[in-house]
Amino acid sequence: MLQQQFKQKIKKELWQKLSKNNINTVPVLKKVVINYRLPSAKESKELLINAETELMAISGQKARLCRAKKSEANFKLRQGDPLALKVTLRGRRMFDFVEKLFNLVLPRLRDFRGLSSNSFDDGANYNLVIKDQTYFPEINLDKVKKIRSVQISLVTSTSSKSDAKMLLSALGLPFKKE
Repeated sequence: MLQQQFKQKIKKELWQKLSKNNINTVPVLKKVVINYRLPSAKESKELLINAETELMAISGQKARLCRAKKSEANFKLRQGDPLALKVTLRGRRMFDFVEKLFNLVLPRLRDFRGLSSNSFDDGANYNLVIKDQTYFPEINLDKVKKIRSVQISLVTSTSSKSDAKMLLSALGLPFKKE
Protein backbone atom coordinates (compact mmCIF):
# COMPACT_ATOMS: atom_id res chain seq x y z
CA MET A 1 0.00 0.00 0.00
CA LEU A 2 2.66 2.53 1.06
CA GLN A 3 4.99 1.29 -1.69
CA GLN A 4 2.38 1.97 -4.40
CA GLN A 5 1.54 5.33 -2.84
CA PHE A 6 5.25 6.24 -2.82
CA LYS A 7 5.75 5.31 -6.48
CA GLN A 8 2.60 7.04 -7.73
CA LYS A 9 2.21 10.12 -5.54
CA ILE A 10 4.89 10.82 -2.92
CA LYS A 11 7.89 10.56 -5.27
CA LYS A 12 6.41 13.13 -7.68
CA GLU A 13 5.55 15.52 -4.84
CA LEU A 14 9.11 15.28 -3.46
CA TRP A 15 10.50 15.89 -6.96
CA GLN A 16 8.53 19.12 -7.22
CA LYS A 17 9.39 20.28 -3.67
CA LEU A 18 13.12 19.58 -4.03
CA SER A 19 13.20 20.87 -7.65
CA LYS A 20 15.60 18.18 -8.81
CA ASN A 21 16.55 17.83 -12.49
CA ASN A 22 15.72 14.13 -12.72
CA ILE A 23 13.00 12.21 -10.87
CA ASN A 24 15.52 9.41 -10.26
CA THR A 25 17.60 11.73 -8.05
CA VAL A 26 14.76 12.05 -5.53
CA PRO A 27 15.77 10.48 -2.18
CA VAL A 28 14.29 7.05 -1.47
CA LEU A 29 14.24 4.65 1.46
CA LYS A 30 16.83 1.98 0.61
CA LYS A 31 16.49 -0.41 3.56
CA VAL A 32 15.41 -0.79 7.16
CA VAL A 33 17.75 -2.53 9.61
CA ILE A 34 16.29 -3.90 12.86
CA ASN A 35 18.70 -4.81 15.70
CA TYR A 36 17.79 -6.77 18.80
CA ARG A 37 20.56 -6.78 21.46
CA LEU A 38 20.98 -9.97 23.49
CA PRO A 39 23.41 -9.35 26.37
CA SER A 40 22.41 -12.53 28.24
CA ALA A 41 22.17 -14.89 25.25
CA LYS A 42 25.46 -16.64 26.03
CA GLU A 43 24.02 -17.97 29.31
CA SER A 44 20.68 -19.21 28.02
CA LYS A 45 19.91 -20.82 24.68
CA GLU A 46 16.17 -20.47 25.44
CA LEU A 47 16.41 -16.65 25.56
CA LEU A 48 18.12 -16.68 22.17
CA ILE A 49 15.36 -18.83 20.63
CA ASN A 50 12.59 -16.66 22.17
CA ALA A 51 14.24 -13.48 20.90
CA GLU A 52 14.61 -14.95 17.43
CA THR A 53 10.92 -15.92 17.22
CA GLU A 54 9.90 -12.45 18.47
CA LEU A 55 12.05 -10.70 15.86
CA MET A 56 10.74 -13.00 13.12
CA ALA A 57 7.18 -12.10 14.16
CA ILE A 58 7.98 -8.37 14.13
CA SER A 59 9.81 -8.31 10.80
CA GLY A 60 8.32 -11.23 8.87
CA GLN A 61 11.83 -12.41 8.00
CA LYS A 62 14.39 -14.74 9.57
CA ALA A 63 16.92 -12.97 11.77
CA ARG A 64 20.70 -13.29 11.46
CA LEU A 65 22.74 -13.93 14.59
CA CYS A 66 25.68 -11.56 15.12
CA ARG A 67 28.58 -12.94 17.14
CA ALA A 68 31.57 -11.32 18.86
CA LYS A 69 34.53 -10.99 16.48
CA LYS A 70 37.15 -11.03 19.22
CA SER A 71 37.41 -11.60 22.96
CA GLU A 72 37.17 -8.66 25.34
CA ALA A 73 38.02 -9.37 28.98
CA ASN A 74 36.57 -6.09 30.31
CA PHE A 75 33.11 -7.06 29.08
CA LYS A 76 33.44 -10.77 29.92
CA LEU A 77 33.08 -11.49 26.23
CA ARG A 78 34.67 -14.33 24.28
CA GLN A 79 35.11 -14.69 20.58
CA GLY A 80 32.02 -16.29 19.03
CA ASP A 81 29.59 -15.34 21.82
CA PRO A 82 26.16 -14.27 20.52
CA LEU A 83 25.63 -10.50 20.78
CA ALA A 84 22.56 -9.53 18.77
CA LEU A 85 20.01 -10.48 16.15
CA LYS A 86 19.76 -8.43 12.97
CA VAL A 87 17.23 -8.20 10.13
CA THR A 88 17.59 -6.14 6.95
CA LEU A 89 14.32 -5.37 5.14
CA ARG A 90 14.08 -4.21 1.55
CA GLY A 91 11.29 -3.79 -1.01
CA ARG A 92 7.71 -4.70 -0.13
CA ARG A 93 8.55 -6.01 3.37
CA MET A 94 10.36 -2.77 4.15
CA PHE A 95 7.38 -0.61 3.16
CA ASP A 96 4.96 -2.88 5.06
CA PHE A 97 7.12 -2.64 8.20
CA VAL A 98 7.51 1.15 7.88
CA GLU A 99 3.75 1.59 7.49
CA LYS A 100 3.11 -0.59 10.57
CA LEU A 101 5.80 1.29 12.54
CA PHE A 102 4.47 4.76 11.69
CA ASN A 103 0.74 4.01 12.00
CA LEU A 104 0.49 1.37 14.75
CA VAL A 105 3.61 1.14 16.91
CA LEU A 106 4.70 4.77 17.39
CA PRO A 107 1.23 6.09 18.34
CA ARG A 108 1.03 3.36 21.02
CA LEU A 109 4.12 4.69 22.84
CA ARG A 110 3.38 6.34 26.14
CA ASP A 111 3.46 10.17 26.10
CA PHE A 112 4.28 10.15 22.39
CA ARG A 113 4.44 13.61 20.85
CA GLY A 114 6.59 12.83 17.84
CA LEU A 115 10.17 11.80 17.16
CA SER A 116 13.18 14.07 17.45
CA SER A 117 14.66 15.40 14.23
CA ASN A 118 18.15 15.19 15.81
CA SER A 119 18.42 11.41 15.34
CA PHE A 120 19.92 11.60 11.86
CA ASP A 121 23.50 10.38 11.52
CA ASP A 122 26.14 11.80 9.15
CA GLY A 123 24.84 9.71 6.24
CA ALA A 124 21.29 11.12 6.67
CA ASN A 125 19.98 7.81 8.03
CA TYR A 126 17.39 7.97 10.83
CA ASN A 127 17.92 5.86 13.97
CA LEU A 128 15.35 5.22 16.67
CA VAL A 129 15.04 2.91 19.66
CA ILE A 130 11.80 1.47 20.98
CA LYS A 131 12.45 0.48 24.59
CA ASP A 132 9.81 -2.26 24.73
CA GLN A 133 9.13 -4.90 22.07
CA THR A 134 5.56 -5.45 23.32
CA TYR A 135 4.36 -2.33 21.47
CA PHE A 136 4.44 -4.39 18.27
CA PRO A 137 1.05 -6.05 17.69
CA GLU A 138 2.57 -9.42 16.61
CA ILE A 139 4.16 -10.06 20.00
CA ASN A 140 2.20 -12.44 22.23
CA LEU A 141 2.33 -10.89 25.70
CA ASP A 142 1.91 -14.27 27.43
CA LYS A 143 5.11 -15.62 25.86
CA VAL A 144 7.33 -12.59 26.63
CA LYS A 145 9.91 -13.53 29.25
CA LYS A 146 12.11 -10.45 29.06
CA ILE A 147 11.57 -6.87 27.89
CA ARG A 148 14.05 -5.91 25.18
CA SER A 149 14.68 -2.75 23.19
CA VAL A 150 14.45 -2.73 19.40
CA GLN A 151 16.84 -0.47 17.48
CA ILE A 152 15.62 0.55 14.02
CA SER A 153 17.69 2.29 11.32
CA LEU A 154 15.95 3.82 8.30
CA VAL A 155 18.61 4.04 5.56
CA THR A 156 18.04 6.67 2.86
CA SER A 157 19.74 7.25 -0.49
CA THR A 158 20.62 10.88 0.21
CA SER A 159 23.38 12.50 2.23
CA SER A 160 21.38 15.63 3.03
CA LYS A 161 19.58 15.57 6.39
CA SER A 162 16.92 18.03 5.24
CA ASP A 163 16.11 15.89 2.17
CA ALA A 164 15.96 12.76 4.33
CA LYS A 165 13.67 14.49 6.83
CA MET A 166 11.39 15.60 3.99
CA LEU A 167 11.29 12.03 2.64
CA LEU A 168 10.48 10.45 6.00
CA SER A 169 7.81 13.02 6.86
CA ALA A 170 6.24 12.42 3.41
CA LEU A 171 6.17 8.69 4.20
CA GLY A 172 4.40 9.44 7.49
CA LEU A 173 7.08 9.60 10.19
CA PRO A 174 5.72 11.89 12.91
CA PHE A 175 8.35 14.48 13.89
CA LYS A 176 8.05 16.77 16.92
CA LYS A 177 6.70 20.24 16.25
CA GLU A 178 9.47 22.78 16.81
